[in-house]
Amino acid sequence: MAKKKAPQEGKKFDNPNVMGLHAEVLEQPITETLELNYMPYAMSVIVSRAIPEIDGFKPSHRKLLYTMYQMKLLGGARTKSANVVGQTMKLNPHGDAAIYDTMVRLSRGYGALLHPFVDSKGNFGKVYSRDMAWAASRYTEVRLDAICGELFRDIDQDTVDFVDNYDGKMKEPTLLPTTFPNVLVSANQGIAVGMASNLCGFNLGEVCDTTIAYLKDPECDLMATLKGPDLPTGGELIYDEKALGEIYRTGRGSFKVRSKWRYLKSENLIEIYEIPYSTTSEAIMDKVAELIKAGKIKEIADMRDETDLSGLKLTIDLKRGTDPDKLMAKLFRSTPLMDSQSCNFNILIAGMPRVMGVREILEEWTAWRMDCVRRRVYHEMKKKEGKLHLLKGLRRILLDIDRAIAIIRETEEDAEVVPNLMIGFGIDQIQAEYVADIRLRNINKEYILKRTQEVEALEGEIADLQATVNDPKRIRKIITKELTEVKKKYAQPRRTDIVYEHMLEEEPQEDETPDYPVNLFLSREGYLKKITPQSLRMASDQKYKEGDGPFLQWEATNRDELLVFTDKQQCYKTRLSEFDDSKASVLGDYLPTKLAMEAEEKVLWACIPGDYSGQLLFFFENGKVARVELSAYQTQTRRKKLTGAYSDKSPLVSALLLREDLEMAVYSSDGRCMIFHTAALAPKTTRTTQGVNVMALKPKRVVTNAKPLADTPIVNLSRYRARSLPIAGALLREEDRGETQMSLLEPEEQ
Repeated sequence: MAKKKAPQEGKKFDNPNVMGLHAEVLEQPITETLELNYMPYAMSVIVSRAIPEIDGFKPSHRKLLYTMYQMKLLGGARTKSANVVGQTMKLNPHGDAAIYDTMVRLSRGYGALLHPFVDSKGNFGKVYSRDMAWAASRYTEVRLDAICGELFRDIDQDTVDFVDNYDGKMKEPTLLPTTFPNVLVSANQGIAVGMASNLCGFNLGEVCDTTIAYLKDPECDLMATLKGPDLPTGGELIYDEKALGEIYRTGRGSFKVRSKWRYLKSENLIEIYEIPYSTTSEAIMDKVAELIKAGKIKEIADMRDETDLSGLKLTIDLKRGTDPDKLMAKLFRSTPLMDSQSCNFNILIAGMPRVMGVREILEEWTAWRMDCVRRRVYHEMKKKEGKLHLLKGLRRILLDIDRAIAIIRETEEDAEVVPNLMIGFGIDQIQAEYVADIRLRNINKEYILKRTQEVEALEGEIADLQATVNDPKRIRKIITKELTEVKKKYAQPRRTDIVYEHMLEEEPQEDETPDYPVNLFLSREGYLKKITPQSLRMASDQKYKEGDGPFLQWEATNRDELLVFTDKQQCYKTRLSEFDDSKASVLGDYLPTKLAMEAEEKVLWACIPGDYSGQLLFFFENGKVARVELSAYQTQTRRKKLTGAYSDKSPLVSALLLREDLEMAVYSSDGRCMIFHTAALAPKTTRTTQGVNVMALKPKRVVTNAKPLADTPIVNLSRYRARSLPIAGALLREEDRGETQMSLLEPEEQ
């Protein structure tokens, strides 16, 4: 076994001249490369870039807002965006373009947040437009919005930790002490390595009410106060209590939002003025144009984007006689005018990503906020204790002011003043420094008496603050008061209206596929022809490829579905309307190509399921028969392929669509036959069931065919009937043989 080289050992390149330089390559196992090179990068993206934390911000947001706070832009005049971007680079070294993009998303002009943090002036683009570019940072101006006062109110009172920036020359906060659950109010999205986060926004007033209710009762009904997501672009939320309950419980799921529109009868046009947050006006226009071009929508004369300074507006001119409600119902089904918004509440908690439901988020936020308030109260208490300590020293001086003046006057060296006061009055160095710094004019009894009268009030305040630090109920009361104030100052009406299912007036989806009778012909090689009765009457002689021939035929309608089973245990679902009408004189559509089957996949059998009542019988070479409910192949969505359509334990010989029980004849390769009644088989809902053994086979013998007894020439019925299953069957007599039996395995004999 070769000795493994240490990673630090170098190995010369075989080609000594690479780009004109001598290169040396270090050998390193791939596992070590992942551990030393890739994993630190992945963790950096997760922890320091893409996933928001409990304050609702990513590091890029926090660095930008804190820089603007340090620039005195909270309540001050606006400054050029380029100025802010340059200052932010002291904390965020990712480049000016990335910083400005972050600023744009937080701005009022862009409109991506319910409560923007940046009060902007100038062109900042729009969240609902894919192509509308924002102006360069040298043209726009910004300052912090008023709501940022709730982010920085306590930041100077030791409520959060501060760390060094990337070069160690500045300090920055690890979190912003938000007085409300911004993590639930501000929409946020991020893609990390191996995980992502997608937080939808909720109404500030509803979030404050829900948090207050949670503080009073952690088991409160969240849906009673938190009605549903509230999106910056408005629209109408299709209320699905089960789906929202799942999002609230697990932090994952999706909900539907549709556009708001109005019909102007005088001009016969529709105006769309609010769209889902997850799409753009350009995406909607492109999809509508695609549908018009494909001929699927014929009611629209023209569509244009009339968005201006007053806001979004997409205008649809209607053709005469068009019902606007039916058209919009069709557009909601076919375009992003109604879209799904996915949720993935993945948040960093103490540096670890966690997907949490709303209750868990509130639990973590209240625990963190209680710690912030406790630290703030403790910080305030310590300041008052320091002041009390100084006043107690001053009160000691009050006993003998003349003596204090004499000590200071008689002390020869300045450095000895403080020590002499400490000795003379029994006070500590801090108190002595305070006394020594009192101005000469203030060394009078009246001044000192006024100051020392604060001692009792301070002692009462400190005791109250200490009680607050030690009492979680009082802290929760403080948080509740702050939440009430935030709601009163900043809450806004919901932008996204809630539409309950019983309020929906959508027309049932109409199947516009023409419906007429057709005849289907499937050949052994897999060619399918759909022929109308009129065409069939004109020419009924079917054309087949050389070596091919008839296999199955049905009478159906153009709207029927077709199930096609293949030799790879797959079922392809298609509609007959997807096949063109043909004639008997053509070969027809080759199903493996038409249905995009896998390479070398062959058609074994097909059927028209109708209303999916009844069962399918699958006959296998090993003598087993599976009876599967046809409803097992019915799907809510229009899936085109089902894997695991039947058991793969033995090759499929024959299949039958069973509407009612009957007798079946089963043939084996050693010339035997047995007859059994299908009522002896219990239906299964599992498609891949192996079935029941009905024919006992000798070694190297297999089932070759199976067909309804009524379709066979068998005369001596009692000879072959089974009294119990399985049986070996009886050798076929000459009079019972009839013509050569058809089989999936031997198409050339059919």
